[in-house]
Amino acid sequence: MTTNKNGTISIEISDFLLNCFVRSPSWQLSFSLPLSLLFLLAMGANGVLLITIWLEASLHEPMYYLLSILSLLDIVLCLTVIPKVLTIFWFDLKSINFYACFIQMYIMNSFLAMESCTFLVMAYDRYVAICHPLRYPSIITEQFVAKAAIFILARNAISTVPIPILSSRLHYCGGNVIENCICANMSVSKLSCDDVTINRLYQFAGGWTLLGSDLILIFLSYSLILRAVLRLKAEGAMAKALSTCGSHFILILFFSTILLVFVLTHVAKKKVSPDVPVLLNVLHHVIPAALNPIVYGVRTQEIKQGIQRLLNKG
Repeated sequence: MTTNKNGTISIEISDFLLNCFVRSPSWQLSFSLPLSLLFLLAMGANGVLLITIWLEASLHEPMYYLLSILSLLDIVLCLTVIPKVLTIFWFDLKSINFYACFIQMYIMNSFLAMESCTFLVMAYDRYVAICHPLRYPSIITEQFVAKAAIFILARNAISTVPIPILSSRLHYCGGNVIENCICANMSVSKLSCDDVTINRLYQFAGGWTLLGSDLILIFLSYSLILRAVLRLKAEGAMAKALSTCGSHFILILFFSTILLVFVLTHVAKKKVSPDVPVLLNVLHHVIPAALNPIVYGVRTQEIKQGIQRLLNKG
């Protein structure tokens, strides 16, 4: 037990309790089945996609390497969040270790930012493929993918470090019940008796700087792609060009739409149940992960053929 600068007694706590759906407890049981199915789908589909790209020599190309990075990020995000949520729903195991909570917070923030950055690199890949097709083999190389992977890892791993550090250094005044299914930064830090203005500002500024700049650059890439496509005169060229980036654009819509709805519900939190943002926060970690490999598998002929060849070998 310690006393902070304001004279408030702070009790050292060893764990937090994740209290999901405080105002709608009946959601837990009804939500657990679709959530578990989405989790299994995400793990299975991404696993199949990674194995297919790894074993099929025809898929050893930069575009599919980027897709592999996306699948790896999705798997880590799902494993970080969903199993713990399901144990809360099924076994009422709400407790999470103090340090494990902040590790989860760090992985969620850094890997979501990495996913956004991966979409940006994929948008650049599609931009070069359509707007500068003759230069594509010399620009989008394996060395480019390696450098892009280092950039994705370094930018987001470093820039999100302050989020859990700032929260973990706060003094907690005996309250350890987090009204969330996950260790979201603001859900945890509001339990503190300290001023959390810096936490809020960094979360807001960091989120908009990383995710906001990525979305702006992605929008710019697709604006240039659309302009180039509209200039194509050859018969069928427009449909072919749009097909090459259609899957990627659908994935971005999944990612950004759920994120946008989540932000809007926070802005209008007085008009919606506090449990709705919690629900959306959980879904944002599993729905894109479940749908990403399916969209690419359905829309990309090379991946479909690769999966069929692997099945035939088996």
